[in-house]
Amino acid sequence: MSNRPSCKCFQAYYLGKKWSEIKLHQEHQDIECDAWKRLLELVEVASADEREEFAPGREIGLDDWSQIITLPPTISKLKFVKHLMLYGSNLVRIPPEIGEMTNLETFTPYTSYRLHWFPYEITRCKKLKHSTVSTRTLYGNYKFRLPFPKLPVGKTVEAGSPTKCSVCNAPVIAPNLHQAWISLQVATDVLPLLVNACSQICIDRLPRPPKTYVQEPHTGGLHIQQSPIDDFYR
Repeated sequence: MSNRPSCKCFQAYYLGKKWSEIKLHQEHQDIECDAWKRLLELVEVASADEREEFAPGREIGLDDWSQIITLPPTISKLKFVKHLMLYGSNLVRIPPEIGEMTNLETFTPYTSYRLHWFPYEITRCKKLKHSTVSTRTLYGNYKFRLPFPKLPVGKTVEAGSPTKCSVCNAPVIAPNLHQAWISLQVATDVLPLLVNACSQICIDRLPRPPKTYVQEPHTGGLHIQQSPIDDFYR
């Protein structure tokens, strides 16, 4: 995987070993570092000048870009952005506010090897038609069938605390939080999406995944049966 930032989540595959339980990345963003402050400034500038492409890695430099493990919620302000360029990032998560980027057409997180999943809210980007994702590093991908981490029950994920339902946008508070994984076609790729729902009713409203993926929302873990890799090519 060249010299891009990576992790050990799928090391077992390369070593020819059986999969073990995988955990979500728990790193927290340093919001005091200069790189984060610079990123916040770039979002404000991009919002103000109504630019159509947002490529923060190009503007803050490689060293600073490597310190960014998530994007700020303020990306919701990027209403005119059509192309979100996140090539070669060190990101481990994308905030649900990406769903408010209403004009997003192209999404490029290619070679962001530590980015294994996306928020369900990305499905709200109705104009999103093109994506370039390093699919072999995604949970449940058709090439490796990387296992999905087991989601906690009745509490928030390690990475953050959702406040709104991914499906209906209503307030959501633990322990009434219902979490699930689902694989859906988003733009060019089938992506593993994390759903933070306010009720089981919202989970039941989720669409059906493509036929070669787990056919219902699930909470992850090694016991989840995924289609054999060869099924994709039949």
